[in-house]
Amino acid sequence: MKTFEVPARENVSAANQQLFDNLTKKLGKVPNLYATFALSENALGSYLAFSNAKSSLKAKEKEAVNLVVSQVNECDYCLSAHTVIAKLNGFTDEQVLSIRRGEAPFDAKLDALVKLAKSLTENRGKADAALVDNFFAAGYTNENLVDAILVIGDKTITNLLYGVTQIPVDFSPAPSLATATA
Repeated sequence: MKTFEVPARENVSAANQQLFDNLTKKLGKVPNLYATFALSENALGSYLAFSNAKSSLKAKEKEAVNLVVSQVNECDYCLSAHTVIAKLNGFTDEQVLSIRRGEAPFDAKLDALVKLAKSLTENRGKADAALVDNFFAAGYTNENLVDAILVIGDKTITNLLYGVTQIPVDFSPAPSLATATA
């Protein structure tokens, strides 16, 4: 299989160089997966606009979806990145592992979201009616459902990009679920 290298700032377009500069100011670096989007003239800007768009979901809810989708899709890069981000958003190590297992027993509303996101990802968008009903019974709205699906799509994009490119993970590795439950 072809080997992919993470492009350096000087090897991307001027528009992508500006995005690299903005990311460095905001995050302190350009994460390798974001840099990989810059192999395309337009992908990085398009992805960042999509990923950073307003949502009816709270940051913790989005991170929970990011974690469970990345776990279902077995994306080591996104699991590592979103474990760090989830902790910055107030999740404990055990809560992160629970979410990755597809449940959030510490929060009934979040549990409904995580279970639905896991099912939608595993079943390629085919919703389990009971999980959809539980999602709405937990207090979520139609708007929340649409926004949750956008987060699932967002994370699926990055999971696919990593799955093909296998670029180096530049975050601390997420613990494996097997090791964490042993």
